[in-house]
Amino acid sequence: MTPSEANGKLPVALVGAGRIAQSYVDVVAASECVEVVAVADVDEAAAARLARRFGEARSFSSHAALLDAVEPAGVIIATPPVTHGDIALEFLARGVHVLCEKPLAVDVETAQSMICAAEKAGVLLTMAAKFRFAEDVTRARHIVESGILGDLMLFENAFTSRVDMSGRWNADPRIAGGGVLIDNGTHSVDIARFFLGPVGEVMAVEGKRTQGLAVEDTVRVFLRSVDDVIGSIDLSWSMDKSLDHYIAIFGTEGEIRVGWKGSSFRQVSSPEWVSFGKGYDKVGATGGAIENFCHAIRGDESLLITAEDALASVAVIEQAYASLAADHWVPVPS
Repeated sequence: MTPSEANGKLPVALVGAGRIAQSYVDVVAASECVEVVAVADVDEAAAARLARRFGEARSFSSHAALLDAVEPAGVIIATPPVTHGDIALEFLARGVHVLCEKPLAVDVETAQSMICAAEKAGVLLTMAAKFRFAEDVTRARHIVESGILGDLMLFENAFTSRVDMSGRWNADPRIAGGGVLIDNGTHSVDIARFFLGPVGEVMAVEGKRTQGLAVEDTVRVFLRSVDDVIGSIDLSWSMDKSLDHYIAIFGTEGEIRVGWKGSSFRQVSSPEWVSFGKGYDKVGATGGAIENFCHAIRGDESLLITAEDALASVAVIEQAYASLAADHWVPVPS
């Protein structure tokens, strides 16, 4: 019996020991559901350092070496996007459930191959889109679904901040698959779909490049849901809009704002804003994704973000890049 089995926790592996992987340390420490038993990274020293932070976790210089030595129930893939497909396919082929950091893949073809492999192996595949697990976002969706805001008319999202991207892999298209659009935009698209449902068409417009990067650093994305709700998404590494909220949704009977430090809604029939949340908790949101993954593996609940949801986000981003090149609206395949 492994230590994880003895304490009732699900044994998972973590592939990647960089900036993203570090965010899982506090989440796993607080979890009663999962335990990281192995860490792999091409930088063996980085893998060893991160493994020590998880207690008795073993470290490896490659995910292949990890697979040959450990039999985890699940794996968290926290490596650069272009590697997601190959790594996931190897774990899926071994019957390991996969939680992949966003984006699921850099193109639809790779994402589809991952889904086919998961179906063939009979295991779960999901994407770590943490904002769906943010408590205020969940409450906001319940409020929207209650109908008190009337018919939805407009969705707005903004992820903008000044970040020096020089020398970071996120700004290398050969590693990241693009720039701010695929990096931050994947979260935006998933949030939009969470509230509006499937996206029918998209148009992206690039702003001025101020950091001398090989990729876009500022983009505005326009979208239209299949239910004819329009939306706009602002993404930037080079400016900060200094908003106190990152989601705003407007209906015929009111509006709702989901903020970093608090959330509220207002109905047309009243001038008062009603508070319903305390703001964004990154550890809590990431923890929610981990818990859902764990409980889904055990069969206790369904995945909140299905493989098809993840594929849909990849498709919207792919078409947004097509729109950048074509300079007009582009339909998103269903």
